[in-house]
Amino acid sequence: MSTGGQPPVLLVHGFATSSARTWGETGWVDLLRDAGREVMAVDLLGHGDAPKPHDPAEYDQLEELVLAVLPAEPVDAVGFSLGARTILVLASRHPERFGRIVVAGVGANLFRRDESASILADAVADGSAGAGAAGDESPVTQYFRGQAAEAGNDRAALAACLRRPNPPTLTDEGLARITSPVLVVIGDRDFAGPAAPLVERLPNAREVVLRNVDHFATPKDFGFLDAGLEFLGASFG
Repeated sequence: MSTGGQPPVLLVHGFATSSARTWGETGWVDLLRDAGREVMAVDLLGHGDAPKPHDPAEYDQLEELVLAVLPAEPVDAVGFSLGARTILVLASRHPERFGRIVVAGVGANLFRRDESASILADAVADGSAGAGAAGDESPVTQYFRGQAAEAGNDRAALAACLRRPNPPTLTDEGLARITSPVLVVIGDRDFAGPAAPLVERLPNAREVVLRNVDHFATPKDFGFLDAGLEFLGASFG
């Protein structure tokens, strides 16, 4: 149900974290509610308080499980990293379900194959680098490994998420169907960047670059918070 004529705001977190950590601890939930917005902060399958199956095949329903909790009316949406990808996949399939969209921590990485999913999954499942491994790992692998080791995470479930047999592909045709206004936020030190390859594929998008910010720091960066809230029209006056 919309509040004050404004749609609810869907919040979708990144890999190996949760809605509470990504959106609650950083102030997003409280600030949106203070602005009179209804907040829908979901935990992706395998994360937070959601079920944590160890069968990779079950993660092929990851996006559809998010779609299932949406109201019939359109929602605004904010996503980080895996959550941003999830929102873009859903919006490309169901553009009528979304209003304004903010995605962060994604860009050129959506269209390249920098890392093998099996390598990342092995790193996540292992949980600790072997002798000499840490020095040989890419920053992306190190980031994923460190995230998976955080308290409360189920490494086997997270590895299964990465090993899903049929991950969705974001195509030019699909992204062209997203006619809603989209804000793409990227740190200038984020391995997911630059944002241009994504922005160029979206009909109605613009980007904000966070200076001296890497992937890990993006959710808690005030620049992300300020740009995202302004884009969503969250006012406090």
